[in-house]
Amino acid sequence: MPTKLFIGNLSFKVSDAELNELFVTLNIPVANITLMRDVETGRSRGFAFAELAPEANAEAAIKELNGKMLGGRALTVNEARPQKKREFGSREGGGGRRGFGDRRGGPGGGSKRDRGPSLY
Repeated sequence: MPTKLFIGNLSFKVSDAELNELFVTLNIPVANITLMRDVETGRSRGFAFAELAPEANAEAAIKELNGKMLGGRALTVNEARPQKKREFGSREGGGGRRGFGDRRGGPGGGSKRDRGPSLY
């Protein structure tokens, strides 16, 4: 299984081509580089993932890239952690207006008799 690297602290102005060129100039064989972008704006999110080719030495690549300057910023490079499995439809996380003072109850909601005596 190929090693995947996390590349952080990227300048928002760094392009896919510049990132690819960095790996080429350092002679680090790469199978794929994915620069993460904002879905709505298409702007870089400041980090990327690089899938190293099977013949690449991940430890040497990390040592070579970590702290390297690109776009005026020192890169943070380490082995990517596996992505956590997401469960959609669970009650965890935010979403909606439940319980935030709407008319269906919750804090600030409910009927007048539940609120106590009026001050006016």
